[in-house]
Amino acid sequence: MTVSELAEKCGFVPVCLPDPGRKVTGCYIGDLLSWVMGKAQSGNAWITIMSNVNIAAVASLTDVGVVILAEGVLLDESVVSVAAQKGINILSSALPAFETAKALFDKV
Repeated sequence: MTVSELAEKCGFVPVCLPDPGRKVTGCYIGDLLSWVMGKAQSGNAWITIMSNVNIAAVASLTDVGVVILAEGVLLDESVVSVAAQKGINILSSALPAFETAKALFDKV
């Protein structure tokens, strides 16, 4: 499923979509950035509550398909700008991380 299809089917809000056609092939949930760097896989949807600029760097290093901000987390415009420059897709979910993952369960 693509990032844009995932957003539509799960009701997630697009925050930054430089590559809406990117395929999402799995899911990883984590907030400890060093752990995410070692565990997230290319193409994953990465669910987090982190909102600083480092999410763009970690997403780029791990080549995740999309970052999904759980719990209605908002980003500063400066973080959105960096994500756009790096080609990082970001969606927002009002749901807690577990509920966000449940929404993805049969779609990726």
